[in-house]
Amino acid sequence: MGTAKTPQRRAILTGGLAAGAALLTACSSKDTAGTGGAAAAAGTPSPSPAAAARPDSPWSAFARLMDGNKRWVDGTLQHPNRDPERREFVAEAQDPYGVILSCIDSRVPPELVFDTGLGDLFVMRTGGQVVGPVVVGSVEYGPMTSGTPLVVVLGHQRCGAVKAAYEALRDRKPLPGNLQSIAEALRPAYRETVKRQHVDPVDAMVRIHTKQTAADLRTNKDLAPLVKKGDLAVVSAYYSLDTGRVEVLTGAPSA
Repeated sequence: MGTAKTPQRRAILTGGLAAGAALLTACSSKDTAGTGGAAAAAGTPSPSPAAAARPDSPWSAFARLMDGNKRWVDGTLQHPNRDPERREFVAEAQDPYGVILSCIDSRVPPELVFDTGLGDLFVMRTGGQVVGPVVVGSVEYGPMTSGTPLVVVLGHQRCGAVKAAYEALRDRKPLPGNLQSIAEALRPAYRETVKRQHVDPVDAMVRIHTKQTAADLRTNKDLAPLVKKGDLAVVSAYYSLDTGRVEVLTGAPSA
């Protein structure tokens, strides 16, 4: 997966990009002087995505994600880190600032929901964002090998996997094939859900399951020491299909 940090390579590449940008700016100034400002009218290029600083704390990573979600909601997308320059920059090594565990639902792509790009996030997607040993190991990979400071467990509105599991468990009718394994993984959330009345029990189960999953990750034997030291935050969140907004449920880090 290649998360080995290469600060010297980054420094050299970033310095080279900065020097190149300065040269281009100088050339652009000369062109503008000779063409009556035509180059200026074309607009100022945005900063190199390869030069963007990686968030190094749970709060800064969380803030960047939520800023991206606000752009998604408002329709002011920046589409950062999605060009050939960024692709080349991360080709040999990666250093994502966040881990997202979300559902397979086609309407909830984390990279779009948070307006991020190449090399920004480790993303795991399972039906109903359920976990098992392999998924937990995948979540642990970034925090334990390269200091990724943030994990977000992202549930969402109108989750088909949770709805199917809720109905199967309620009616005691197993789902076909391996789909039943999803229902079994969601049984603890179902048990908690049926303890009280809910206007929308499926939506309540989504939220309960998301919070339970985040709590389990936050307290597991490998991630808990990182959380205790303040090097990692594990957040549970809920995505609205109607608005595009991500609502934090538990675990938001403080500045």
